[in-house]
Amino acid sequence: MKGEENSHVSFKERYLTAKNITYFAILLALVIVLQLFASYFKIGSTSLSFVLVPIVLCGMILGPWAACFLGFAFGLIVVIQGFTGMDGFTLILLNNKPFATIMLCLVKGSLAGLASGYIYKLIKSKNKLVVTFIASAVCPIVNTGLFILGALLFLGEPIKANFVPDGNTLIYFLVIGCAGINFIIEFAINLICAPAILKVTEVVEKFIRNRG
Repeated sequence: MKGEENSHVSFKERYLTAKNITYFAILLALVIVLQLFASYFKIGSTSLSFVLVPIVLCGMILGPWAACFLGFAFGLIVVIQGFTGMDGFTLILLNNKPFATIMLCLVKGSLAGLASGYIYKLIKSKNKLVVTFIASAVCPIVNTGLFILGALLFLGEPIKANFVPDGNTLIYFLVIGCAGINFIIEFAINLICAPAILKVTEVVEKFIRNRG
């Protein structure tokens, strides 16, 4: 019993601190703002998505499970945008297959954060800049890869009926027309932001050490 109590206290002291909760709240606010206002950041007609950047940062500062929860929050915001009509694509999928759409949104965001955080945790003792680039790349790869896989397995019928132009296949639409452009942009943004992510992480880690 004593060992369990010490383990419980250790968990609280390690994770549920005022600093960690504050960091997480700030990153969560960034995810909400960046996702809600993503349509305002554009190159031509293509929106720039910065929402995965704070998820990667969360995994590096607070660990993979915090990043997983932040990714879940990101997916939940997408679902809410669908239900409210802010995201027309998600709204149509929700009207046709609500359970599959909700699960896909939540799972892909959660696993993208978890995978990115674990990659950083496992190899962070190596060159930190290289590891930051890798963690930043993993997040959009998992997010987009799971979207394509989930869409093919569970949402192919409504996507094909509502979005795929005549003469195109579902796979072509998902990989090239839908996820492809978004993936390239998300991937590039995360890699461009990687040095800044590393700098923020180092500043936070230094602050934690000095306060400790």
